[in-house]
Amino acid sequence: MTTYAALLRGINVGGSKKLPMADLRALLTGLGHTGVRTYLQSGQAVFTAGHGDEESLAAELTRAIEERFGFRVDVLVRDHAYMKAVAGACPFPAADLEPKQLHVTYFSAPVTPDRYADIDQAAHLPEEFRLGDRCLYLYAPDGLGRSKLAEALSRPRLTKGLIATSRNWNTVVKLVELTAPGA
Repeated sequence: MTTYAALLRGINVGGSKKLPMADLRALLTGLGHTGVRTYLQSGQAVFTAGHGDEESLAAELTRAIEERFGFRVDVLVRDHAYMKAVAGACPFPAADLEPKQLHVTYFSAPVTPDRYADIDQAAHLPEEFRLGDRCLYLYAPDGLGRSKLAEALSRPRLTKGLIATSRNWNTVVKLVELTAPGA
């Protein structure tokens, strides 16, 4: 049995794609998963599965949401080892920063630096980003809402062909805790 985090993109934002967390928990339980929990209202669930892999579990949940709720939601599923590795590999001094200053964007596939080669990082300082294992770390000292770098990084041409969904550092840390064995 493996514990996973499901990261749903773009639900319960601005009144669209409403997906109550109780319904998401029931849906995951109905798919045969155990230990189902949700975190916040913005699309994080934790569950234990005895079958499948990240890709097949994400596809299964995507299909089930579309069938049950009538809209498509992009879903990434990642296991505890991955979530812990991403948190541990953060290139910024996370312990010294406010959580609103640090974000992780999770990708459905590896991303190479050439995808972001045309972004002038020096022009965005003190904001910075670094690539990781199927993720991008963003340091935005004034918060995500004011970040010009976040705006540049989210251009559709840069995420073309990928599922990309971002989480603040508090959520990153909490998902590591929730997916830990025995949590």
